[in-house]
Amino acid sequence: MEEKKKNMETSGLLDKITKANDIKNIPAKEYAALAEEIRQFLISNISKTGGHLASNLGVVELTMALHLSLDLPTDKLVWDVGHQSYTHKILTGRKEGFRNLRMYEGLCGFPKRRESDCDAFDTGHSSTSISAALGLAKARDLQREKYNVVAVIGDGALSGGMAYEALNNAARLKSNMIIILNDNNMSISENVGGMATYLGKIRTSVKYNGFKDGIEKALSSLPKGKTVVDRLRRSKDSIKRLFIPGMLFEDMGLTYIGPIDGHNIEQLMTAIHSAKQMKEAVIIHVVTKKGKGYQLAEKNPAKYHGVDPFVIETGVVKKKSSMSYTETFSMKLLELAEANDKIVAITAAMPSGTGLTRFAKKYPKRFFDVGIAEEHAVTFAAGLAAGGMKPIVAIYSSFLQRAYDQIIHDVCISSLPVVFAIDRAGIVGSDGETHQGVFDISYLLTMPNMTVMAPKNGQELTNMLEFAVNHDGPVAIRYPRGKAYAGLEDYQTPIEYGKSELIYREEEILLLAFGSMTEVALQVRERLKSTGHKASLVNMRFVAPLDESLLKELLPSHKMVVTLEENVESGGFGQKIVGFLCKNNYNDNRCIRIALPDTFIPQGDVELLRKAYGLDAQAVVATILRQL
Repeated sequence: MEEKKKNMETSGLLDKITKANDIKNIPAKEYAALAEEIRQFLISNISKTGGHLASNLGVVELTMALHLSLDLPTDKLVWDVGHQSYTHKILTGRKEGFRNLRMYEGLCGFPKRRESDCDAFDTGHSSTSISAALGLAKARDLQREKYNVVAVIGDGALSGGMAYEALNNAARLKSNMIIILNDNNMSISENVGGMATYLGKIRTSVKYNGFKDGIEKALSSLPKGKTVVDRLRRSKDSIKRLFIPGMLFEDMGLTYIGPIDGHNIEQLMTAIHSAKQMKEAVIIHVVTKKGKGYQLAEKNPAKYHGVDPFVIETGVVKKKSSMSYTETFSMKLLELAEANDKIVAITAAMPSGTGLTRFAKKYPKRFFDVGIAEEHAVTFAAGLAAGGMKPIVAIYSSFLQRAYDQIIHDVCISSLPVVFAIDRAGIVGSDGETHQGVFDISYLLTMPNMTVMAPKNGQELTNMLEFAVNHDGPVAIRYPRGKAYAGLEDYQTPIEYGKSELIYREEEILLLAFGSMTEVALQVRERLKSTGHKASLVNMRFVAPLDESLLKELLPSHKMVVTLEENVESGGFGQKIVGFLCKNNYNDNRCIRIALPDTFIPQGDVELLRKAYGLDAQAVVATILRQL
């Protein structure tokens, strides 16, 4: 039977919320109506702008209960990752900003302190909230202030090692702090690992409390039964330990409350009120449904975690993109894995986002999702490589930053053959500062033994991947988000270690382009020709090692060198070229470095951001002509 369309008309309750704490003026009997109105507002607006849908639909009642129980901004609320903070933004007076959600100079999709004093901490990456909240709690205590500190962390984020380190430290806290464990059995994709199994056991033991109460009532009616009940209570909840294996949190020294229905506001408020009265760190375990209120998102929360603009009735994306770099990587990896049974693939809770879903289905025994644990993913890959396998670590550029030490210490020192498929390199767009992949060239160039590559188009990505799996040493291939460039496909010089590809040979201006900037460099060359200037174009392919022989061959016939990269300037490709020029006494060659400024790049459309920061063809040509 066809599902009836939901009434999209609102009751006007949201109009009564224009600033923090206004929700407290809403009568309790209207809470359910407000929750429904928030969900319809989210679905309607995200369908137009895109954004994080399923995660926000799942925490509407939880966010309402927190705002009803806390006094913001005096109390401090820290959201782990932060992509589930949309309802929080609505309840703190930012509803009107959703028309420009995740757009340039618009409302950020994550908590931002500069945006509101109700955002206690800037977030964007996973597993950080407990550490940050613990720091806020200690700052409060040291300054003898009085306010509540709450961290909201998902069960997926709890798989990250940093969360365990923080829990271990939080157990020593001698004052109050509340940790809300939002358990929806999902991160972006389905959760994996021991913690997911453990929480699953707790989730299925919800009958425990009623069973325990029944036993206590029955014992109390017997002679000396009350004495037995008191002893049971004093024995650190023996019945609970019998029916819930491990009691991990209690054993760590944390007070545990739950599991609680995360969509029951009254129960949530009661639990939060109880937790506020305690003098130690408290975990409130709430069970929610990701995507609640939108049937398509409930059925497929991973698909609707982060969405482009879509049609509400069908869930179909309004604008379909062409073959992406991620899909190109995915298809080539399957081809290589069929021919080489040593190839294994690793992801840190992102099988869909990194294009490994097909690989996981076809080669389940050679696929490893390690959860939100990038550091572990890299060292695990190093172990696989040391054992004779050929691991491919598919990961986003901004998330690979978290494993900087492991790449150096566990992969590069031993020069192990691990391939890093670095997705979302360069400007990513709407997710903003925490997700822009604009530092990877800089940090990878600090690592001895690391080969750093980037393709000019989709075809070259497949060639580079084939080269990488046959190379005896660590290789990083960075490629951008979105549609794979299909130009310059007639130029397919075979990949040789450390060798660049000379596309056009002329004189005067030498354009050295790396990766995604090759497309821009081609446009720059055409525009320069129209102004009477000649330019050679080199697709660098490698920045580590540099093709020094080609540079030495070309430099004498060019009076200007222009480097183009989608990375911050400090420590990047351009600076490496400048170092090469100085070292080899080419100081007379004027060098222009086209790169991003050493700043954090905000959210916005990728092309708009490139233009704003001088990486589009028009801006590059203008810069060159000024220097000429």
